[in-house]
Amino acid sequence: MDIKHGENRFYVEDDQGTVVAELSYQFEDERTMLANSTFVDPSLRGRGMAGKLVDALADYARRKDYKIRPLCSYVVKRFEDRDDYEDVKA
Repeated sequence: MDIKHGENRFYVEDDQGTVVAELSYQFEDERTMLANSTFVDPSLRGRGMAGKLVDALADYARRKDYKIRPLCSYVVKRFEDRDDYEDVKA
Protein backbone atom coordinates (compact mmCIF):
# COMPACT_ATOMS: atom_id res chain seq x y z
CA MET A 1 0.00 0.00 0.00
CA ASP A 2 1.31 3.38 -0.97
CA ILE A 3 1.43 6.22 1.52
CA LYS A 4 0.17 9.41 -0.07
CA HIS A 5 0.75 12.97 1.07
CA GLY A 6 -2.21 15.30 0.89
CA GLU A 7 -3.14 18.56 2.51
CA ASN A 8 -1.81 18.30 6.08
CA ARG A 9 -1.89 14.52 6.15
CA PHE A 10 -0.23 11.29 5.14
CA TYR A 11 -2.70 8.57 4.25
CA VAL A 12 -3.38 5.19 2.68
CA GLU A 13 -6.42 4.32 0.60
CA ASP A 14 -7.86 0.91 -0.17
CA ASP A 15 -8.76 -0.22 -3.70
CA GLN A 16 -12.06 1.65 -3.51
CA GLY A 17 -10.42 4.94 -2.54
CA THR A 18 -11.49 4.82 1.10
CA VAL A 19 -8.93 6.17 3.57
CA VAL A 20 -7.86 3.26 5.76
CA ALA A 21 -4.91 4.87 7.55
CA GLU A 22 -4.06 8.49 8.21
CA LEU A 23 -1.72 10.72 10.17
CA SER A 24 -2.80 14.35 10.20
CA TYR A 25 -0.78 17.38 11.14
CA GLN A 26 -0.98 21.14 11.24
CA PHE A 27 1.64 23.83 11.56
CA GLU A 28 2.35 25.50 14.86
CA ASP A 29 4.58 28.00 13.07
CA GLU A 30 6.45 28.04 9.78
CA ARG A 31 9.00 25.43 10.91
CA THR A 32 7.09 23.25 13.41
CA MET A 33 4.57 20.55 12.56
CA LEU A 34 2.07 19.29 15.14
CA ALA A 35 1.37 15.58 14.67
CA ASN A 36 -2.14 15.61 16.04
CA SER A 37 -4.00 12.47 14.97
CA THR A 38 -3.30 8.92 13.80
CA PHE A 39 -5.95 6.50 12.55
CA VAL A 40 -5.56 2.94 11.26
CA ASP A 41 -8.54 0.87 10.19
CA PRO A 42 -8.91 -2.36 12.21
CA SER A 43 -8.26 -4.39 9.03
CA LEU A 44 -4.69 -3.00 8.91
CA ARG A 45 -3.80 -3.02 12.60
CA GLY A 46 -0.82 -5.08 13.65
CA ARG A 47 0.99 -4.51 10.35
CA GLY A 48 3.05 -1.50 11.40
CA MET A 49 1.02 0.93 9.33
CA ALA A 50 0.91 3.67 11.99
CA GLY A 51 4.69 3.48 12.31
CA LYS A 52 5.07 3.78 8.54
CA LEU A 53 2.94 6.93 8.62
CA VAL A 54 5.14 8.41 11.35
CA ASP A 55 8.21 7.51 9.31
CA ALA A 56 6.72 9.26 6.25
CA LEU A 57 6.04 12.36 8.34
CA ALA A 58 9.58 12.33 9.74
CA ASP A 59 11.12 11.88 6.29
CA TYR A 60 9.08 14.80 4.98
CA ALA A 61 10.15 16.95 7.94
CA ARG A 62 13.79 16.10 7.28
CA ARG A 63 13.53 17.06 3.60
CA LYS A 64 11.86 20.37 4.47
CA ASP A 65 14.00 21.10 7.56
CA TYR A 66 10.91 21.08 9.81
CA LYS A 67 10.55 19.95 13.40
CA ILE A 68 7.70 17.82 14.74
CA ARG A 69 5.88 18.32 18.01
CA PRO A 70 4.05 15.05 18.74
CA LEU A 71 0.58 15.55 20.18
CA CYS A 72 -1.12 12.31 19.17
CA SER A 73 -0.56 9.66 21.85
CA TYR A 74 0.78 7.15 19.32
CA VAL A 75 3.32 9.61 17.92
CA VAL A 76 4.33 10.72 21.44
CA LYS A 77 5.00 7.09 22.40
CA ARG A 78 6.90 6.32 19.19
CA PHE A 79 9.09 9.39 19.65
CA GLU A 80 9.79 8.35 23.26
CA ASP A 81 10.62 4.75 22.34
CA ARG A 82 12.95 5.41 19.41
CA ASP A 83 16.07 7.50 18.96
CA ASP A 84 15.80 7.85 15.20
CA TYR A 85 13.40 10.82 15.47
CA GLU A 86 15.62 13.01 17.66
CA ASP A 87 16.69 15.09 14.67
CA VAL A 88 13.11 16.14 13.90
CA LYS A 89 11.65 16.34 17.40
CA ALA A 90 10.65 19.87 18.45
